[in-house]
Amino acid sequence: MAQSVLTIDLAALRQNWRSLSARTATETGAVVKADAYGLGAGPVARMLASEGVRRFFVALAEEGASLRKVLGQGPEINVFSGHMAGDAALLKAAQLTPMINSIDQMLRHVESLPGHSFGIQLDSGMNRLGIEPSEWAALRELALSQKPTLVMSHLACADEPDHPMNAHQLREFRKMTDGIDAPRSLSATGGILLGPDYHFDVTRPGIGLYGGAPFGDALPVAHLSIPVIQIRDVAAGESVGYGNAWVARRPARVATIAAGYADGILRAMGPKAHVHSGTSRCKILGRISMDLIAVDVTALPAAPESLDLLGAQQGVDTLADAAGTIGYEILTGLGARYERRYTGA
Repeated sequence: MAQSVLTIDLAALRQNWRSLSARTATETGAVVKADAYGLGAGPVARMLASEGVRRFFVALAEEGASLRKVLGQGPEINVFSGHMAGDAALLKAAQLTPMINSIDQMLRHVESLPGHSFGIQLDSGMNRLGIEPSEWAALRELALSQKPTLVMSHLACADEPDHPMNAHQLREFRKMTDGIDAPRSLSATGGILLGPDYHFDVTRPGIGLYGGAPFGDALPVAHLSIPVIQIRDVAAGESVGYGNAWVARRPARVATIAAGYADGILRAMGPKAHVHSGTSRCKILGRISMDLIAVDVTALPAAPESLDLLGAQQGVDTLADAAGTIGYEILTGLGARYERRYTGA
């Protein structure tokens, strides 16, 4: 079988949530947008709900509607994109809570879904999503009179603890929200790690649940094992792969494994990336192609049946560093061809 296996360790994910929750004295939600960062929103959300999570966060109303079918009635599902035109029927049917991002969204919501739950997203300086301070001054009285379930903002530089933007956004968020009668939320994973001043009433960890930075104590959640299709002996001076990108300086044994950039393994990581056979590190050779990768297995004592790209020996951030990107892109880019297995439920 040439299909690679992506194993998602739900027990590790559960422990990551518990560890982040233990750092606060507030309610801890969970971000499961983008199909739980590529790892499967259904199994992930079911496990987190069994752990006691009552607030989930997604990017789109469509994601929220799918999640509602998984979770059933009860948990609050918050939609970061807010109340977009055409969303009213879906928000109502799936009992979703849009995080309102503008005066237009607020007016749309109260006109089309009077009495329906909503939250507020404020822009405390990131200039990406949220109601700006001047807009909030005009909207605040109306919005608060409708009893939002949550008032939130998002930190731009929380993965850099000493960045002055963190303190600036904290001041702005307090200025915009102190004294309101609604739960407040400022922190995702990075904000949780900044300490209690940033925690407010609700935290919403995302990448840290899935084993990524900046949560250095995170357990690895994604394990990717790729089958070896063929092993060949390559003589000194012979090349491997497209463009003769790698030429053997000495005799080598080269394994061809069954995955490539069609599976979310970025071409850019080729020159610096490795896979593992147990604890032994094996260099990727030449260019990563659509479905195949060449690997130097010369030093292994026996021919491997598969090699691991993600796991205990190499997490998402190590792989991301090889590609010059971030762990988020590695996780969310994991392709549809993998057989997904869930353990530790």
